Amino acid sequence: MDLPFSEFNETSFKKPLAERMRPAGLADFVGQDDIIGQGTLLRRALENGELPQSIILWGPPGCGKTTLARIIAASVKSRFVPFSAVTSGIADVKRVIGESKKLRKVEDKPLLLFVDEIHRFNKAQQDAFLPHIEDGTIVLVGATTENPSFEVIGPLLSRSRVFVLHELESLHVVAILKRALSDGNGLGGRFETEDGLLEFVADQAQGDARVALNALEYAASVLAAKGENRVLTRRLLEDALQRRIVSSDKDGETHFNLISALHKSLRGGDADASLYWLARMCEAGEDPMYIARRLVRFASEDVGLADPNALAQAVAAKDAVAFVGYPECKLALAQCVVYLALAPKSNSIYTAYGGAAETVMNSRPYPVPLEIRNAPTRLMKDLGYGKGYKYPHDFPDNFADQEFFPQELAGRRFYFPRKSGFEIKLGEKLAGFLSQKKRPKK
Repeated sequence: MDLPFSEFNETSFKKPLAERMRPAGLADFVGQDDIIGQGTLLRRALENGELPQSIILWGPPGCGKTTLARIIAASVKSRFVPFSAVTSGIADVKRVIGESKKLRKVEDKPLLLFVDEIHRFNKAQQDAFLPHIEDGTIVLVGATTENPSFEVIGPLLSRSRVFVLHELESLHVVAILKRALSDGNGLGGRFETEDGLLEFVADQAQGDARVALNALEYAASVLAAKGENRVLTRRLLEDALQRRIVSSDKDGETHFNLISALHKSLRGGDADASLYWLARMCEAGEDPMYIARRLVRFASEDVGLADPNALAQAVAAKDAVAFVGYPECKLALAQCVVYLALAPKSNSIYTAYGGAAETVMNSRPYPVPLEIRNAPTRLMKDLGYGKGYKYPHDFPDNFADQEFFPQELAGRRFYFPRKSGFEIKLGEKLAGFLSQKKRPKK
């Protein structure tokens, strides 16, 4: 017969190692010294049993957000109610806040409401917290892996202090693993490890303590079940970890940080760094067509006419991605990335179009000069459409001195070629054109 969840205990339901090793106090908390280390404002507040305002804990998985929230609750001696935005809705929020209002009359202490994955609450659900934060009914501690600037509503952010937690360093993860191996609540000293094994696990976990502890627990349980010697080996942990999954988020901040790093490495001409950031995105399963689109954009924005073939390379890479897909298209993207990184650079097309667009947006839509209008009908010819147009092929060197701008913009310049690659030749051609043209200076 199945037991209801409330009747489970330590003997009927063994908690995972990661949960059993969760620190109960600040003394055992590892990492994040910049926000919770000795002398920091948050630590001093907690040592005084205070949490003066609601906070948002923003950081990657396994960096200690939930643990820190529980330590905060214990430090300020408030009733702690954990909440998951994945499984809870607005009705649950209202119920808990209603209970807190009743409790406040007895204890005169605010409820410490911990909302994990708070970014999964929509705007209306986040709005529901505001009046109760204002009147002191609750102190909100939100945790999120997503950038709060994009995922948490402005009014809630303005009432909260955002603390940024970082990936744990390898030395921190190693310290956590050592404690798990020796602690009675963990593996209790029943296992030994090969030299360098914990450092290997920490590196593969990419700063996620939960991943490291889960792998350690799985390997230990397999070893114990086999009744073999109690030495954890690299081969066993490699099997427990399986293939290293490269961290990314296809819609969040890491996604944009990675493409920004690739773009800037290309612009800086560093082919090796460009390949690294490309591999980071590809191995994380990023949409290869998204990468290809950004490379096409880069070919015009940052290489431009300094090497006109760059755009052809980028479009060819895009076609290769559409034709073969993952994993074969990785090499086509890599070929394009190296070409773009080493190509001569010019942003003259980017700035030229920007200048033209700015002029369009900041001036009236001047009519097309009559002499360069087409005149397909007799009426248009009678109205002067096309009258006075000079056909360049009828003149020496295919050049006829005429104005193509509206009169109000005559002589305006947008394109200024750079002295880079093929654009040097284009600059010479443009200089020759301008020397023949009798343009007023603007």
